[in-house]
Amino acid sequence: MNELLTRLSEQQTASFMLVLARVSPLFLLAPVFSSRMLPARARGIAAVALAIGMAPLATRGRPVPLGGADLGGLVVKEILVGLAFAFAVGATIAAVSAAGSFLDTAIGFSYGSVIDPITGAQSQVLSQLYGLVGVLIFIAIGGDAWVVQGLARTYDLVPLDAMPSIPDLVGGAQHAFVGIFGSALEIAAPVLLAVIVTDAAFGLVSRVVPQLNVFAVGMPAKIAVGLLIMGVSLPFVGGWIGDQVEQSVSSALQALKVAG
Repeated sequence: MNELLTRLSEQQTASFMLVLARVSPLFLLAPVFSSRMLPARARGIAAVALAIGMAPLATRGRPVPLGGADLGGLVVKEILVGLAFAFAVGATIAAVSAAGSFLDTAIGFSYGSVIDPITGAQSQVLSQLYGLVGVLIFIAIGGDAWVVQGLARTYDLVPLDAMPSIPDLVGGAQHAFVGIFGSALEIAAPVLLAVIVTDAAFGLVSRVVPQLNVFAVGMPAKIAVGLLIMGVSLPFVGGWIGDQVEQSVSSALQALKVAG
């Protein structure tokens, strides 16, 4: 009896470690979960709580290998699966922040920078603004619940004792990375076009009236035009983020389904 209880305890501990290995990458890459605004202790408690809640769903009565080499290999596999899923979801908010960086350079706000409270890194003004707006929209549409539900579904596609295909995981991560820049251009396109047209207009004015100090007049005008178009286009980013989060979760699950 004692031997049976000991074995059950070892199985539960090993299962918890494996689930925690898949959950942990969310708190490194996924939006909201990885935010520096959340204390490290709070993120750690949330990771442990998610792992405890998902452990019965992940095991489903299947025995987990308790050997050191087998268990270590499964831990590495779980980390890779979690990283692939979290990276695909985090690419959406990364695209929003990249769009802000494009606009900082185009409008001229890249001259000054502040510390981004989400990532803790040095960031420009509009990049930080777009990142905060993206996170707020992500929370408002229930993106955190989608991420947790999507992570739970990964156990249907890649169980604890199954090994995914590494090329498929790498291909999915590459697809998400490539999509960051295209998505950023989609978000920033209206403002970028307006700023380019404004620059071209002041370029023509400088040729017609060389005495005019175009830099002194053009910079405030370009900032005003950029902020105006940004204020008009930013509300439409909410629907885009909702579609992209849903698509990114579906793409990650599809990559794992192919891998499984």
